[in-house]
Amino acid sequence: MSTYRLETLFAPRSVAVVGASPRITSPGRAVLLNLQRSGFAGPVSLVNPHYPAIEGVAAVKSYAALAQAPDLAVIAVPPPAVPAVVAEAAAKGTPAGIIITAGLGHGPGSLAEESEQAARAAGMRLVGPNCLGVLVPQAKLNASFAAAMPRAGDLALISQSGAIAAGLVAWAATHDVGFSAIVSLGDGFDVDFADLLDHFALDRRTRAILLYIESIKDARKFMSAARAAARGKPVLVIKSGRHAQGAKAAATHTGALAGSDAVYDAAFRRAGLLRVLDLDELFAAAETLGHLTELSGKRLAILTNGGGVGVLAVDRLADLGGELADISPAALQKLDAALPPIWSRADPVDIAGDADAARYAAALELLLADEANDAILVMNVPTALAAPRDAANAVIGVAQKHRGERFPPKPVLAVWLGDSGPAEAAFDAAHIPSYATESDAVGGFMHLVRYRQSRELLMATPPNLPQDFAPDAAAVRRVLDGVGEGRTWLDPIELARVLSAYQIPIAPAVLARHADAAVAAAKPYLDTGTPVVLKIQSPDIVHKSEVGGVRLDLGNERAVREAASDILRRAREAKPEARIDGVTVFPMIVRPKARELIVGIADDPTFGPVVVFGQGGTAVEVVADKALELPPLDLALARRLIARTRVSRILKAYRNVPAADERAIELLLVKLAQLAADFPEIREIDLNPVLADEGGVIAVDARISIAPLDQKPRHPCGHPRFAIRPYPKEWERRIALADGTAVLVRPIRPEDEALYPQFLRHVTAEDLRLRFFAPIKEFSHAFIARFTQIDYARAMAFIAVAEAGGAMLGVVRLHANSTYDKGEYAVLVRSDLRGHGLGWRLMQLLIEYARAEGIHAIEGQVLGENTTMLAMCRQLGFAVVPDAADPAICVVKLAV
Repeated sequence: MSTYRLETLFAPRSVAVVGASPRITSPGRAVLLNLQRSGFAGPVSLVNPHYPAIEGVAAVKSYAALAQAPDLAVIAVPPPAVPAVVAEAAAKGTPAGIIITAGLGHGPGSLAEESEQAARAAGMRLVGPNCLGVLVPQAKLNASFAAAMPRAGDLALISQSGAIAAGLVAWAATHDVGFSAIVSLGDGFDVDFADLLDHFALDRRTRAILLYIESIKDARKFMSAARAAARGKPVLVIKSGRHAQGAKAAATHTGALAGSDAVYDAAFRRAGLLRVLDLDELFAAAETLGHLTELSGKRLAILTNGGGVGVLAVDRLADLGGELADISPAALQKLDAALPPIWSRADPVDIAGDADAARYAAALELLLADEANDAILVMNVPTALAAPRDAANAVIGVAQKHRGERFPPKPVLAVWLGDSGPAEAAFDAAHIPSYATESDAVGGFMHLVRYRQSRELLMATPPNLPQDFAPDAAAVRRVLDGVGEGRTWLDPIELARVLSAYQIPIAPAVLARHADAAVAAAKPYLDTGTPVVLKIQSPDIVHKSEVGGVRLDLGNERAVREAASDILRRAREAKPEARIDGVTVFPMIVRPKARELIVGIADDPTFGPVVVFGQGGTAVEVVADKALELPPLDLALARRLIARTRVSRILKAYRNVPAADERAIELLLVKLAQLAADFPEIREIDLNPVLADEGGVIAVDARISIAPLDQKPRHPCGHPRFAIRPYPKEWERRIALADGTAVLVRPIRPEDEALYPQFLRHVTAEDLRLRFFAPIKEFSHAFIARFTQIDYARAMAFIAVAEAGGAMLGVVRLHANSTYDKGEYAVLVRSDLRGHGLGWRLMQLLIEYARAEGIHAIEGQVLGENTTMLAMCRQLGFAVVPDAADPAICVVKLAV
């Protein structure tokens, strides 16, 4: 349901508490008291069959007995009574509810399922069960049993844990941190993280979103909402269970490397979320983002009256990957004139222990004016030579003046060591984040850096794939369809066919059932002087070397025959129950200066397929040098995936070893991710080792696991297992215009940004005004990226490209609403192609797509003077009516 009716949850006009008792420990009573103490302006009703009144609020015996349906019901009754109360509230017309009660169970037949079904039938939204409640300081709504009510602010907190939420509420009350809302999700069987991310992403009172996550239920829904929210504002996440061990042993090296928390970490990074590791870091991040969000770079200047604490700050900055700013020559000259000769003449700018307010003000003003830095950390160590509070006031004065003179202003952060409150309060009032230590302050600065970097990555345009990458999907389909019933691992011959179809280099393989067959298979290689490798072939033996199932560098027929016999004997002795198919014969790949890598696809129960890259070989789990990324991948994502590993350092040239072909490794990762996208029944891929050197890459050993594809996708959008919906190739079409021009119509891709400038040069200013309802003078990267970088789970855009030359001719887009039952369209075609039928064909394809996706209605706004568009809409069956809010606009709507 997403954001449906959530506005009522956060701004109810009336509230009913169901349950409670006079006991001091009663959660319902605590909710009732909090509603009264918070100053909620609307009526508060009480439903309780056992008491005539609690805390001065008269009770009615049933929900049906309420005179009117409240906007919000807070339910705190024993578990068996919850489904009936939800049903009564839904029947009464209450749009939203909070279930405080715990113990409703999970799954089919549970009290939770009964409650959810009763609410869903009436469109009632539910938070909980087993939750702390909801707090909205701006609305003076405290529908929780929290111990305190924080002040109104611009941080939103969404927590699966009631205890964490309660702790943050208490912390906020003592640190003067304000919140736009606090939501404790509890078991979250209806309203979930994705719904609330969508809500707060558009909430003008919320500047940053904090998440406490224990687990995610619907990965695609979460990723879609998280990516959308992170484009607009900082989203910080803390997740518990970082070191929890998996319950089952992994069948492949790839699976062993892809631990649960590592996958969550990859998901958060891909979505643009900022992960923090503990509550201290979350508090520091909240302190920073409660005051600041804009940052132009990662160069930090440090201003201090104590050299030692300045050096500690520099050390911490280096630990976290930050950059100490230089001082420009012009700024250095001005600082020399303003400061005593004993100042440090370098960053950190140490202005000495006797620095007074005037010296702080002079130095800070010059650093703020210096373009060689992006932010300033100001620190004070208390001495008997100057008043710390006066210095704080001077810093505040300079920072406030700077804000009035420059937009966006440079961030200023403060650490006043030993200050017990006065300076901290002054900084908070001035919206300057302050910290107890230099380490916390540098951490806060790096949160700003990471947020800026994550936004840049979300908006970056990826490079194009090579045009000669044309995978043979039909060949892979023939292999997979030919796999016998009950078999889950491809044999080496099938493996080679599948990987070769996607242009993934792999050592050729021949299956030999016995020793003589192995000799025959090896002979063509031996005759050319190439040694061979033999490996046991069995669907029941995963790690071949553990049973003595691998022999290398066999240079003659006798060695091959003896090795084959020995491998088969050892395998039967070690695994008497295993099915032994024979041995596989490979040419010995000798690349003396190659690096051994592992590349693969792991299958995560929450996020589905995950790409794994790292250092390969038999000791891969021991070395544990790996990085993960959610597919689909582009070359830029593949490059960053490689860079997060230690092995990436030795891919560069060193001593007499040439650099490995990193472009080939990037392509390998992209191809593997595409293979997983095209064939959801592929569950795991393990290429280990992959040899990489200056000549390219080749997989020496490989395994691919398959499983029957689930018949029922968990989401209406395409691929049933990817957490991020991949490029929907199935929607590519080839059409011909009225003049015979051959056109490829396909879903838009981020790299299509490069096509827009030329396309827009062929659209008249008048046509642009009719499309955007206003003159458009500039098309920046950020402006065009909004149209090319779409989430296929929420929106679709079809771009028309000329087959000859590849020029962009037109585009049509559809953006679905939060409940995915309606969509808003827009279309734009080159002005010189009017009358060629392109706009009509694009609209027809969009209608076909909406119907296939289960979108029931397509709507749009068209200027009344745009008679050509209105005529086409009528011909396509759209109803056209004037916009009640603006007579110059027509609303067009088509029932799909």
